[in-house]
Amino acid sequence: MTVVASFTSELAASLAGDVRDRFLRYVRVDTQSQRDRTQSPSTPGQLELGWMLVDELRVAGLDDAALDANGYVTASLPATAGRGGTVVGLIAHVDTSPDAPGAGVEPLVHERYDGGVLRLPRGGTVLDPAVLPQLAGRAGHDIVTSSGDTLLGADDKAGVAEVLAAVARLAADPELPRPALRICFTPDEEIGEGATLFDTENFGADFAYTVDGSALGELQDETFSAVEVRLTFHGVEVHPGYATGKLVNAAKLAAGVLAALPADRLSPETTSGREGFIHPYEIDGTAARAEVRAIVRDFDDDLLDDHVALLRALAEESVAQAPGARLEVDVREQYRNMRTHLARMPEVVQAAERAMRAEGIEVVREPIRGGTDGSRLSAMGLPTPNLFAGGHEFHSLREWVSVQDMAAAAATLVRLAAEWP
Repeated sequence: MTVVASFTSELAASLAGDVRDRFLRYVRVDTQSQRDRTQSPSTPGQLELGWMLVDELRVAGLDDAALDANGYVTASLPATAGRGGTVVGLIAHVDTSPDAPGAGVEPLVHERYDGGVLRLPRGGTVLDPAVLPQLAGRAGHDIVTSSGDTLLGADDKAGVAEVLAAVARLAADPELPRPALRICFTPDEEIGEGATLFDTENFGADFAYTVDGSALGELQDETFSAVEVRLTFHGVEVHPGYATGKLVNAAKLAAGVLAALPADRLSPETTSGREGFIHPYEIDGTAARAEVRAIVRDFDDDLLDDHVALLRALAEESVAQAPGARLEVDVREQYRNMRTHLARMPEVVQAAERAMRAEGIEVVREPIRGGTDGSRLSAMGLPTPNLFAGGHEFHSLREWVSVQDMAAAAATLVRLAAEWP
């Protein structure tokens, strides 16, 4: 089969080498975030990458680039002559997910991918286009993967590389029109903390865009609403040899709740589109004490409350059948659907649509079955829709990204700058 690498435009082709090289540098830094953080950022590697980004922003001409004590990188690019009435933010996050191994990433570039099965050298990881339709459509592209025993980090170092490549091009070419731009690279987005210490007033943008989506052309102004539920079961511990009529096994109480969850609905693996779910993602327990952590998601806040109520009821029922047992339920809001906030400024999304079309990209408008920093930032008064970054199979050893799609994302940002006065 003859394949030819393709770009959406000459602009994208001219950005490809820069965005690829930046991405390959960034993914080698271990920035995996850590749940239940006690400081910001939760891990030191995020600061290491932050300082690297500060240096690269300054080399690009953004002299005020800085890294604060909480791990936020910020920088400014002034408007070109005749512009400056609007301040636009560009945001991506430096951390990677704790859901898969993230240390020691060794990226591999599969140049002019031939459309076949990619067998990575470690971990037995296989990327089969027969089950990965997006990969099947990227024959001829330069595909980047990990070596197979770690995630890659395209979520969201692809976005970081695209923002920096676009900003560097805009700074180097005064003929490219742009408004005043504010840049921010955030820490700990993957654990829901990326916006926690974000200073929207100091950032000073009228609105912003996160570059944290997946497939080419994605433009998202709606996310899940999200909460985390932590169920803690306290049993009655007794020596098992003398436990008759006395022992109450907390681990079994927790297991009973998981077994009682619907098998054919309300889980990530059985839902799609606008359907919500309950996802137990971590279990830790002994006979004396067991904890279940679950994330609960839905686009409809009332349905979200129903899912939480179901999980609580199942836990209470399990404990009620075990005299002496005790239950603690902790419900923590993570973010809300940003649709309501963005609906008040439709021109922000419309400008992104025009930029994508100018780059020759078909716009894909689908809600995110997840969240971004923009979910919370929009609620904090900074309207922030989400743009594609090109990566796929996030949070897994199968994660991959196309260099051509990353270049298209960077080119879209350059064109987006021209949309604002």
